[in-house]
Amino acid sequence: MAKIYYDEDADLRELDGKTVAVIGYGNQGHAQALNLRDSGVDVIVGALKGGKSWKAAEDAGFKVYEISEAAKKGDIIHILIPDEVQGEVYKKEIEPYLGEGDSLSFSHGFNIRFKQIIPPKTVDVFMVAPKGPGHLVRTVYEEGFGVPSLIAVEQDYTGRARDTALAFAKGIGSTRAGVIETTFSEETETDLFGEQVDLCGGVTELILASFETLVKNGYQPEIAYFETLHELKLITDLIQEGGMENMWSKVSNTAEYGGRTRGKRVITEESRRNMQKILEDIRSGRFAKEWMDEYRKGLPNLSRMREEGKKHQIEVVGSNLRKMFKKR
Repeated sequence: MAKIYYDEDADLRELDGKTVAVIGYGNQGHAQALNLRDSGVDVIVGALKGGKSWKAAEDAGFKVYEISEAAKKGDIIHILIPDEVQGEVYKKEIEPYLGEGDSLSFSHGFNIRFKQIIPPKTVDVFMVAPKGPGHLVRTVYEEGFGVPSLIAVEQDYTGRARDTALAFAKGIGSTRAGVIETTFSEETETDLFGEQVDLCGGVTELILASFETLVKNGYQPEIAYFETLHELKLITDLIQEGGMENMWSKVSNTAEYGGRTRGKRVITEESRRNMQKILEDIRSGRFAKEWMDEYRKGLPNLSRMREEGKKHQIEVVGSNLRKMFKKR
């Protein structure tokens, strides 16, 4: 069983006298920077001059610098810009300014795992990955608790990388909830797999397929929307609250019997074989190469899929229904 670290296992004094340069002030950047500052840590922000995030960070009272300048000033450079741009930004604006004994840190292991970033041997490399979106990281911290995190150490030049990572996790509030140690490879591979097979890819395709099946068979699109998409949150909330058996115990006997006996007809052995192939694409680096090639070409496929998604009947129906049922 994985070891879980809590407040008593971490010491914020590990960050005394150190400046954390948070690179990027978006979803995770704003939350982690604010939480660290509220925990007494010296935080600066690196951003694109004149951009929205620069102004947002300034408005929040941070000293904001261009990324290269923030990298010079920081002892811990915490990279929170999108995966696809990290490599080129690192090469141009961070790597030249890393000093011996500095720390390079992340909240997702993609660029280290797939060698888009290859740090010098003279720095610590660690990860603190909150298991929740930025707004939740901030809100839960302000409520006096925290979002759980994963930590990992890829390179321990100073011999203090794990202690620094735990202190960082405490600074954003995660040790209040619990922190699990992993590796960059495990975090990256499982994160990508979950996104593609279950949380983002699998669930949306399941919703679309079930919606389309009902509509094709003559049912009203509005009814199909409610039965295949709208009620999903009720189910996921029950699962998150207490696990899948908790959910089964709180739906009707009819729903439970139908779900338990029919679910495996949807997720078949062929589905599981495809899951295995997706995992192999991730572990081999094929997906990472495909994604970086897509980015370098200007996102032609992603842009097309976004446009197609907006036009799908379920999006049109759902948009209209949400307007009709909003609070008055």
